[in-house]
Amino acid sequence: MAKLNEEALAYTAPTTKNIADLDIVQTDLELEDRTGKDSQGEEFKYKVVIINEEEFRVPGSVLGNLKAILQQKPDLKTFKVTKAGAGMNTKYTVIPLE
Repeated sequence: MAKLNEEALAYTAPTTKNIADLDIVQTDLELEDRTGKDSQGEEFKYKVVIINEEEFRVPGSVLGNLKAILQQKPDLKTFKVTKAGAGMNTKYTVIPLE
């Protein structure tokens, strides 16, 4: 049995990374729905992909951009996402790779 202070020092809060943190993203990854709470306690929904047991959030704007690309290139296998800005001013760019 561990002591409280040992557990506290070893504790890492669960976090969700962003799809822009990945170098390459496969188009056939499974999406999962998640629910969170904002700073006002309001519930919100978001989507994630899971890679190596880590969650990466997929913003709706990325899904919209990817949809436009897939309509023109349905055989796209991989892409990259870049992000600029922070908070509500974050902009994502989907870059098709192959």
